[in-house]
Amino acid sequence: MILGDTSPDELLQAQHAGRVTLDDLIARAIAKSPDAVALVDAAHRTTTCGGAPLRLTWAEVDRAVAAIAARLRSLGLATDAVVALHGPNTAEQVLALLGVLRAGMIAAPLPLLWRRAELAQALDRVSAKAIVAGGRVGDTRLVDVAMTAAADCFTVRTVCGFGPDLPDGMVPLDPVLAAPPAAPVPVVERPVNPAAHVAVVTFDTDLGGPVAVGRNHVELLAAGLSIALECRMEHATTVVSTLQPSSLAGLSTGLVPWLLLGGTLALHPPFDAAVLGDQLAALDGRVLALPGPLAQRLAEAGVLGRAAGLKSVIAVWRTPERLAAAADWTTAGCALVDLQVFGETGLIAARRGPDGRPAAITAGAVTAPRTTPGATLVAEIARSELGTLKIRGSMVPRHPFPPGAARGNAPFLQVGPDLYVDTRQPCRVEKGAGILTVTAPPSGFVSIGGYRVALSEIERVTDDIAPGTTLLALPDILMGQRLFGHAGHGEETRAALAERGISPLVVAAFRDRRGAAESAAA
Repeated sequence: MILGDTSPDELLQAQHAGRVTLDDLIARAIAKSPDAVALVDAAHRTTTCGGAPLRLTWAEVDRAVAAIAARLRSLGLATDAVVALHGPNTAEQVLALLGVLRAGMIAAPLPLLWRRAELAQALDRVSAKAIVAGGRVGDTRLVDVAMTAAADCFTVRTVCGFGPDLPDGMVPLDPVLAAPPAAPVPVVERPVNPAAHVAVVTFDTDLGGPVAVGRNHVELLAAGLSIALECRMEHATTVVSTLQPSSLAGLSTGLVPWLLLGGTLALHPPFDAAVLGDQLAALDGRVLALPGPLAQRLAEAGVLGRAAGLKSVIAVWRTPERLAAAADWTTAGCALVDLQVFGETGLIAARRGPDGRPAAITAGAVTAPRTTPGATLVAEIARSELGTLKIRGSMVPRHPFPPGAARGNAPFLQVGPDLYVDTRQPCRVEKGAGILTVTAPPSGFVSIGGYRVALSEIERVTDDIAPGTTLLALPDILMGQRLFGHAGHGEETRAALAERGISPLVVAAFRDRRGAAESAAA
């Protein structure tokens, strides 16, 4: 599926774009080192999200991807069908995404903390035909969440799952991975450049609900390449990622550089500092991607110093307005690369200097690496008439998804005639220097650890369940913001919110703090 019209100019541009797909990069890695370790789960996977840790070579990754693709095709799913993915940061999630692409379909990874209410909206927006789920979050089994979401979306025909004790009617995928190598999946013939077709759909948030953002292979590779260049990543490097591959930031800091460089991708599910330190040391991790506020704390705790080969830490700032200086970063022994993320629209990577201060980003062209003459142009940023940051470039989508979304009533990605997309994040530009700085989050939204939700929608739901509730969004050092809620009957409010399928982060806002305080005092 190529977004936009089918005019000669559009098709000509697609033909001349880069022609390499994400699946092509797997073939290239196998040709160079089929027996090299490619994909590794963290040791604490079993206790945090279920399932035994996997350790796969490139040849084994290729076989697993082929098997998943063949199974999806056997279920009658058509080319360009949207397949939603709902799982934690594990090997199966990565294999499933690549399997969807090899089958000629479109992968739509879903945020891990979404539940029934948000999932139903998102699946409906993209007319998803299937869901692949697995793993758990706490006591919540995501296969059960997927079956419930499928019942709410009439377009979903098939639900597949990893793990034991799957619900009735769910297609098991574990036997597919354990089966002997399957026959190669027939290559999907594309009339135009295969890399110009939509590969992945991620979801942003608008006041009217989730916004589907479709990206082709060229745009995904541009985002990942900009980060790889800024980090000075080397061929066959080991990348350790703590980010779920369900967003532009998660994909472009982990999966895409891994495929580009043919190295090793080590996945780290729910965060554990001790396990992360062991993981970096055991795998000779060279690049680490993690939430920005954690970077300084890990350096101070000595976790980063345990990895002698660590070259770069990618500090992902989903709330760029909270980007701050890092004192004494030189003790970490590696470079710090800030990644300012503007929702699902775009991102900018910038390596810090020895003083530990964030690099200045100027309005206009953004290149990678930023300080190298003749570097690759990856984006252009500017301040809109509304005082917000807007961005365009090789990583920024040029059309809304799905085709025809602009004619519907649901919110969609709005691209200007000049191809700029407004991120809605307030910013300022220093006179003379032209330095552009994000100053606040998008108005009307709460951002909790990368999970963005419209505050008005939360207030509407909570007031409907328990009139007179109080809900505040407070700043938080690690999470960006946090929710604080008060209701006369907190336990009943939490139960009602959970029953409606509201995110656990919203439900937790009404937890019993009095009991916790009494326990702490005792």
